[in-house]
Amino acid sequence: MGAGPAHARGSGGGAASAAGGGRDSAGGDRASAGGGRAAAAGGGRTRGAEGADALATGLHISGGRLVEGNGNDFVMRGVNHAHTWYPGETQSLADIKALGANSVRVVLSDGHRWTRNTPEDVASVVARCRANRLICVLEVHDTTGYGEEPAAGTLDHAADYWIGLRGVLTGQEDYVVINIGNEPWGNTDPAGWTAPTVAAVQKLRGAGFAHTIMVDAPNWGQDWQGVMRANARSVYGADPTGNLIFSVHMYSVYDTAQEITDYLNAFVAARLPILIGEFGGPADQWGDPDENTVMAAAEQLGLGYLAWSWSGNTDPVLDLAVDFDPSRLSSWGRRVFHGAHGIAQTAEEATVFGGGTPADTQPPTAPDTPTASAVTATSVTLTWPAATDNVRVTGYDVVRVAGATETAAGSSATGSAAVAGLTPATAYTFAVYARDAAGNRSARSATVAVTTGQATGAPCAVGYRVVNEWPGGFQGEIALRNTGRAALTGWTLSFTFTDGQTVTEMWGGTARQTGGAVTVTPVSYTSTIPAGGSVTVGFTGARGATNTAPTGFAVNGGSCAVS
Repeated sequence: MGAGPAHARGSGGGAASAAGGGRDSAGGDRASAGGGRAAAAGGGRTRGAEGADALATGLHISGGRLVEGNGNDFVMRGVNHAHTWYPGETQSLADIKALGANSVRVVLSDGHRWTRNTPEDVASVVARCRANRLICVLEVHDTTGYGEEPAAGTLDHAADYWIGLRGVLTGQEDYVVINIGNEPWGNTDPAGWTAPTVAAVQKLRGAGFAHTIMVDAPNWGQDWQGVMRANARSVYGADPTGNLIFSVHMYSVYDTAQEITDYLNAFVAARLPILIGEFGGPADQWGDPDENTVMAAAEQLGLGYLAWSWSGNTDPVLDLAVDFDPSRLSSWGRRVFHGAHGIAQTAEEATVFGGGTPADTQPPTAPDTPTASAVTATSVTLTWPAATDNVRVTGYDVVRVAGATETAAGSSATGSAAVAGLTPATAYTFAVYARDAAGNRSARSATVAVTTGQATGAPCAVGYRVVNEWPGGFQGEIALRNTGRAALTGWTLSFTFTDGQTVTEMWGGTARQTGGAVTVTPVSYTSTIPAGGSVTVGFTGARGATNTAPTGFAVNGGSCAVS
C-alpha cells in the first residue's frame, strides 16, 4: 500500500480515510503488488482475438486471463518485497522461492521520495529474480497519491522512469511485469483515473515496451467507488497490444466473501484480466477482510494474488517473515504460505523456468444433470455437482436447448446459476458445459426441463433509460412504478442484459448478476412503493461496443409493463 492514511468505510457510500499513521513509509510500510505476463523477447506483437498476442511465446494476456506461451494459465502466487527500503536483503528472494512462491513484486523508487533505484540496481534485482525462478513484478512506489500532486503528473513521471530503464528491461519480457505505479491517486480525484492511466500505458507502448503492464485501482488501490470496475474496459481497449492487467488491493473496502467474489467476478465475467495486488494484516487493526477469504476467492476464480509484505513493517504481526528470518514466519506468514489456499498448496512454477505442465488439451468431464429450484414466472435457479478436470475447472456455461439449437443463458464460476428474463407459463430446457483453464469445453450435461409459473407478481411498470455513456461504460436509471391498489413491499426486480453489460455500482437498490441475468432488491428507503407511487434505482455499468436496453422486466416473478 502507498504511504498515506489507512482507510475505513465512510458514510454516504464509499470509504473515507481514517485518522492515523500511514501503512507505507520508509523503514516499514506497505507496498502494492500485481502481476501479469509478458511476451517473449524478439517477437513482434499483433493484437489478436480477445486481446491475445498472436506471436507471444511467453507470458501474455489471452481471453482475459494470464497465460504462458503454451496457452496454460499462469496464476501468480507470491508476496511483495520492499527492496527500495532494504536493498541489503539479497537473500530474501531465495527465501521467498524456497517457501513455494512463483512470483514476487519488488518495490522500487524513482527517487521522488526514497533512494532512487538505478538501472544497475534494477538489473541486479531482475537477475536475482531469474536466478531464483520467480516472475518479477516491478513497481514504482513514489506515485502513491497524497492529494498534493495531479494524477496525470505522477503517472507520467513514472512512465519516464520506466523509459529510463528500457535498456535493462528490454529482452526480459518473459520474466518481468511492469506495474506502472503504486496507488497513484490515493483518496483524491478518483474520477481522474482513466485518462492518466491510458496516457501512461500508451507512452510506454510508444517507447517500444512489449511487457505486460499492470495498473492499480484508485483509492489507495482499493477502488471503493468502483471507478476501475466501471472504466476497465475502456482502459484495456486503449492498449494497442491488449497486454494489460488490473490490480486491486483488498484491505478495508470489499471485505465479505460475497463482496470480494462479486468484485472479482465482474472482471472475470467481462473477460478482463485482474489479480489481487495487495492484501494482509490484522482485521482488528485495519478493518481488513479475512485473508483466508481473499485467498479462497482467488483460488476459486483462478486469479493471482500477492501478499503484503515479506518483511519490514513496524508491527511484527504484519510481517510474513519477522526480521527477514524465514524460519520465524508470523501467523499471517504461515497462513499465506501454508494455509489451505496458500502459496505452497496452489503455486505452480512458470514454464519458462521449467515448471508448469504440458499444454492442456484434455477437457473436463461433463457436469451431472442440473436440478431446477426457485422457479418463478420469469426465472429459475439451476444447480449441478462440480465437474472434474486434469488441471482445474474454471467455469460453467448454461445453455437453453431447443431441438438442435442452443442459446447461451448464463455463466458461472460455481455449480449454480440464476437464469432470469424468462417468459411466464413457458416450457424451457437447460443444460450445462464445464470449462477448464486452457479453454477446453466438456461434453454437454443431460438436460433438465422447466416450466415457468404464471405471472403472479404485483402490477408494475418499468422505465429504463441510459443517462450517460462513455467508451467502455455507462450510467443507467430504472424507474419502477406500482400500478396496483396496495403498497408494494420487499420487491425483487429481474431483467437480463443481452450485450455483455455488467452492473458495477448501484444506488437505490442492491444488484446481483450472473451472466446477463440481473436481480435487484431494494434498500431501506426504496423497500416500500405506495399504490400509484414509484422509486428510481440508478447504476453505473461496464459495456462493450453496443449497449442494448433490456426488453423484459419482472417484479416478484410477474412481468411488468415497459414504459
